[in-house]
Amino acid sequence: MSIKVELQKIGILGLQMIWHFLHFIVSASYFVVGIATTLESYLISWGFPCKYKHLNIDRVQYLAIVVESDEAYNTLKIIELLEWLISLGIRSVCLYDAEGVLKQSKEIILKKVKNASEFQGIDEPLQLNKKGITLEFISASDGKEAIARAANFLLQNKWRKTNMSGDQKQCLSESQMTEALKAVGCGGLDPDLILVYGPTRCHFGFPAWRIRYTEIL
Repeated sequence: MSIKVELQKIGILGLQMIWHFLHFIVSASYFVVGIATTLESYLISWGFPCKYKHLNIDRVQYLAIVVESDEAYNTLKIIELLEWLISLGIRSVCLYDAEGVLKQSKEIILKKVKNASEFQGIDEPLQLNKKGITLEFISASDGKEAIARAANFLLQNKWRKTNMSGDQKQCLSESQMTEALKAVGCGGLDPDLILVYGPTRCHFGFPAWRIRYTEIL
């Protein structure tokens, strides 16, 4: 009986050793990957990999930065990010966080970032700031307000006219919604690329009608 108990103890000990060994291998691999990723990031920032020296930044006419609201309180990091984007040649950026933290810090950001100007709206064509950067500040409340104003516009200008004509079959199309958003001054420009900074890979409520053809990273 004692031999059987001893064999069970040896078996359990062996399984524990195998478990700890596998855990060490997995932890070590994650550590190595983390070190390699960090090193690659530094090398890219220093311009060593040749393939990153010939990026076609001209294709990104309008860049959107989506920041999780807790991260948005770090104004210094946001300013450093914008200065880095300027050094890359990015001249137009939309800054978004759901709670509007970046909008509250707008004056500080515009003051600290050299040659920064604010994008006034879609009524004016986007002017590239050749010496600095043009910034747009939006939050989730802008999207909600835009939908409400667009719905009110459609009700007043589309559905009432339709009812007066006696046509009861009226379907809302994407083009009509886009027209309504532009009419109330909430259409906005479609960014070519969205960079997301946060714990989850999502757009955190960024206006959906502005990301139909946008790549999200």
